[in-house]
Amino acid sequence: MSEASGPITHSRVLKIALPIVLSNATVPILGAVDTGVVGQLGEAAPIGAVGIGAVILSTIYWVFGFLRMGTTGLAAQARGAGDEAETGALLMRGLILAGGAGLFFILAQVAVFWGAFALAPASAEVEGLARQYLQIRIWGAPATIGLYAVTGWLIAIERTRGVFLLQIWMNGLNIALDLWFVLGLGWGVEGVAIATLIAEWTGLAFGLWLCRSAFAGDQWYDWARIFDRARLKRMMQVNGDIMVRSVLLTLSFTTFLFLGADLGDVTLASNQVLIQFIEITAFALDGFAFSAEALVGGAVGARDPVRLRRAALVSSHWGVCFAVALALAFWCGGPALIDLMATAPEVRETARSYLIWVALAPLISVASYMFDGIYIGATWTRDMRIAMIQAVGIYVIALVVCVPVLGNHGLWLALMVLNLARAATLAARYPRLEASISPAG
Repeated sequence: MSEASGPITHSRVLKIALPIVLSNATVPILGAVDTGVVGQLGEAAPIGAVGIGAVILSTIYWVFGFLRMGTTGLAAQARGAGDEAETGALLMRGLILAGGAGLFFILAQVAVFWGAFALAPASAEVEGLARQYLQIRIWGAPATIGLYAVTGWLIAIERTRGVFLLQIWMNGLNIALDLWFVLGLGWGVEGVAIATLIAEWTGLAFGLWLCRSAFAGDQWYDWARIFDRARLKRMMQVNGDIMVRSVLLTLSFTTFLFLGADLGDVTLASNQVLIQFIEITAFALDGFAFSAEALVGGAVGARDPVRLRRAALVSSHWGVCFAVALALAFWCGGPALIDLMATAPEVRETARSYLIWVALAPLISVASYMFDGIYIGATWTRDMRIAMIQAVGIYVIALVVCVPVLGNHGLWLALMVLNLARAATLAARYPRLEASISPAG
């Protein structure tokens, strides 16, 4: 793994980031195809069943998103330190955790589904079809959660082209099987579930093949290392901090949507349209945050503060470039995109009046994305968690002050304040991060 100590160049950052950007771009396609295929059945219930079933599972699996980020930071550091045995062992720890979590959900599926439908009730017909969908899909839980660890490991060793190929394989196979099972064989909602289940397990198999270098030695069955108490404790601490941070961030966006609902149906609809711009921003900037995770993690593992700063600056350089490009694209092409997503004249007009916020969002948000990547790579997750708590506190104050006075403009202003506060609270801690890995420190 000597490539880990190579120079941190602009081309290296782009080599890591661009496959992630392309991979993220494929994510919305599968959901659209799932909806379109069951829509051909000519009934509303199957569409609702697939939609609610997918939301339930994505919410459950989302909890394990920490496994992707934690694996990236820890594995990148092990790689930077030249510790190939620990790099491979980290993947096994993640896979074992994923297997245990997946098995739990399979065994507890009755209680899990009961709780889900108690929180999100549906008609008897939709719930019945959704249960059929879930009872098939739940058998993919170990694979889906395991893919978080696989993806995190591939990013850590800078094989993001593998992440892109993995996404293309899973989505492509899923779409092909959707068409065959539902439209060709007439399996309906169950066909959609089986297609996804096959894609998940074959995706895990392909992912493990992409990670084959982790299994080249004996580290993948070095049980004393894999279950080492200190290393397990460190892994759980990092993942726990990331989970708290992610929950707070999700609650912040959920609060934004709920408060928007109180401002009227038209405002709610326009905000829903504009949120798609925010998601596009996240998909694009994630690639550069991931490059920071991998390169900063390698620098921390090598105990090299100069490399850390270089990794942070070069990754952030391209993150800012893409943020500027997104801001210009949203400002110039935003009206056309709004018209594409909404047909109601009042929703179009209202969304245009708030377009300035989504045009500013990439410029305002890029620093928070990049600092997230830097701190995940450095596994400074405790500071990351504390900074998020502080930022959410500032966000709540902004909501209380701005929304009553400025209405929906105040709501969008508060969201921008949240991202500024995330960046500022992390930036304040950055000098200590560099100092902590200096050879003298």
